[in-house]
Amino acid sequence: MSDDERDEKELDLSSHEVVTKYKTAAEIVNKALKLVISESKPKAKIVDICEKGDSFIREQTGNVYKNVKKKIERGVAFPTCLSVNNTVCHFSPLASDEAVLEEGDILKIDMACHIDGFIAAVAHTHVLQSGPVTGRAADVLAAANTAAEVALRLVRPGKKNKDVTEAIQKVAAAYDCKIVEGVLSHQLKQFVIDGNKVVLSVSNPDTRVDEAEFEENEVYAIDIVTSTGDGKPRLLDEKQTTIYKRAVDKSYHLKMKASRFIFSEISQNFPIMPFSARALEEKRARLGLVECVNHELLQPYPVLHEKPGDYVAHIKFTVLLMPNGSDRLSSFPLQELQPTKTVDDPEIKAWLALGTKTKKKGGGKKKKGKKGDKADESAEAAEPIDSTNGATPQV
Repeated sequence: MSDDERDEKELDLSSHEVVTKYKTAAEIVNKALKLVISESKPKAKIVDICEKGDSFIREQTGNVYKNVKKKIERGVAFPTCLSVNNTVCHFSPLASDEAVLEEGDILKIDMACHIDGFIAAVAHTHVLQSGPVTGRAADVLAAANTAAEVALRLVRPGKKNKDVTEAIQKVAAAYDCKIVEGVLSHQLKQFVIDGNKVVLSVSNPDTRVDEAEFEENEVYAIDIVTSTGDGKPRLLDEKQTTIYKRAVDKSYHLKMKASRFIFSEISQNFPIMPFSARALEEKRARLGLVECVNHELLQPYPVLHEKPGDYVAHIKFTVLLMPNGSDRLSSFPLQELQPTKTVDDPEIKAWLALGTKTKKKGGGKKKKGKKGDKADESAEAAEPIDSTNGATPQV
């Protein structure tokens, strides 16, 4: 076995240390999500909430693995985004932005954390109101959650990525909603947030991915976005884009001094993970980022929108494909939902009835669960949230 092969073997889930780092990152990102939800109140500035989410992740990751011999990277793996109402994704404004939240807003919170490059990502949808969520807002949230529960049960060794794509579209249709096009669920690897193995949200002639089979010891960020609109989001204003990732395989000699300065700062501080332009000096960044993007040195994460009046929900979770089954690491409980639709489809119910754990043969000793370890909570079958129950599933 070559050194490269040995390194590759050591860096997947067969290593207890790797699993621990994923779980530590997930514990931090779940707490960060809880903080962001608690800070989301009417008239609160969106940029302030995003900053609090990122600061919490930096602070918490700085408190772990402090005494290791080899210094490890840790921190924000994807900046906190707070996309409101018909805004689909990636809204993480600059410090000068004055946008605030309002009562009744539907918030999509998206964030990720890493320890030594092992990434835990999460997205959650929260409606800024007291009492149960009703009507079409409840439908779109129930569609996203039920699709996520189905995906969790189909992202397993032996299944293919197209199985998940077809299933989540069927779930969304049961709520008279659409899965939003262009969303990719990526395999995660050390320092890789957008691995080559992907699950497509919607298959169409314009967007194709290689067919792939899930395998044991892989990790995925499963990304579900649902809409009451047509599910074809649009870029309205390039100036809203603030999140970028360095394209490590590209090179170009930048002409403008501001561009060279900014790119040098990015290369030093954010060599691999996505970052927010808030971290850069604003005036200089505006000038420099354009040239960097035009020459493909940076990959932008554009802010996309459905039509005004459309409801959009987003749920993302990180799942480890362990030998004993799927381990969902990141989630947050939903508000009470009262959807208008009833889900009677036997295939959807059959998917939800699948367990997420495989029963071991033999009668080995049962390991005592660690505090805070929720590995077995998702092993039970799930129910679709619909007009007949309206309950909040335990995730």
